[in-house]
Amino acid sequence: MDPVSQGVVGAAFAQSAAKRTMLATVAWYGALGGMAPDLDVLFQSSSDPLLFLEFHRQFTHSLVFIPVGALLVFLVLKTIASRIKMLQGLSTSQGYLACLMGYATHGLLDSCTSYGTQLFWPFSDVRVAWDTMSIVDPLFTVPLLVLVIAAARTKRLWLSWLACAWMLSFFAVGWWQHERAMQAAQQIASIREHAPLRLSVKPSFANLLVWKAIYEFDGKYYVDAVRVGIDATWYPGARVHKLNLARDFPALRADSRQAQDIERFRWFSHDYLSPMENSPRIVDMRYSLVPNEVDPMWGIDIDAGNQGDHVSWWSSRELTDIKQRKFLGMLLGIGGIPLRDETAKP
Repeated sequence: MDPVSQGVVGAAFAQSAAKRTMLATVAWYGALGGMAPDLDVLFQSSSDPLLFLEFHRQFTHSLVFIPVGALLVFLVLKTIASRIKMLQGLSTSQGYLACLMGYATHGLLDSCTSYGTQLFWPFSDVRVAWDTMSIVDPLFTVPLLVLVIAAARTKRLWLSWLACAWMLSFFAVGWWQHERAMQAAQQIASIREHAPLRLSVKPSFANLLVWKAIYEFDGKYYVDAVRVGIDATWYPGARVHKLNLARDFPALRADSRQAQDIERFRWFSHDYLSPMENSPRIVDMRYSLVPNEVDPMWGIDIDAGNQGDHVSWWSSRELTDIKQRKFLGMLLGIGGIPLRDETAKP
């Protein structure tokens, strides 16, 4: 999730266990604890462009690291508290508890998105992704921010509890919408008479209404958008080949550094990789600003002539007027193909 969401969730959770008179101070400790795990973005290398993929959402986000991470945050805040008035007034146990509660929310909140979080490091490198929330969603964050600030200003604890109730309600709606989107995606595959090897759905940008559906069948990925409002609507999309190194990069040696980097990228992207036509580029096709398109936001470039070097990393987040209008049309339910409710009685 974005830093504001992480901070406000940490603040709300920390406030829920605080004394009324300490709500404002506790909110700062919880917010900073909630944002701190993302300091792992500092683990980067100029010679190895993929290093940040391995460290972001790794040990700082794991469940076993929560007490240690919270302690580190608390020690930093305790050191600077004498110079910052808004951090003063908490005992050692109160300050650490606030940091602990804030820090504990971070990895779990990130796991609700589709990026992948190593919750069980160092015992497993599985990237947990429940696909129930967008990376950014103002409908989730803004009400929380209002409630946390209101609780801090008015010293009314029930507002913090209301913020936590809003969080839990939003998570429940995300799970419910995810299940509805999965049913719609399975129906789409059935219409095409496909039996997918795997199928996943992910919320599109900043909403839980329009979802990106991807499934694998016969060496190809099929990408569609589904809108799950009162009824489900289908927006047919693209079809691309799944990456096949022997076919797409026949000159690449299996023991080369670039081949190893491809496997690292495959792990990061849950193997949702596709080659770009007439290009040395491999893309992570899970993400696009328009959900029924294969318009990747990042990927790697292969240089078969320098296989001892690392691959190159690239990213793009260009949002044209045409894409904005197309995405807005999906949000409003304009166009698309209605899908029959398979749970309805005949």
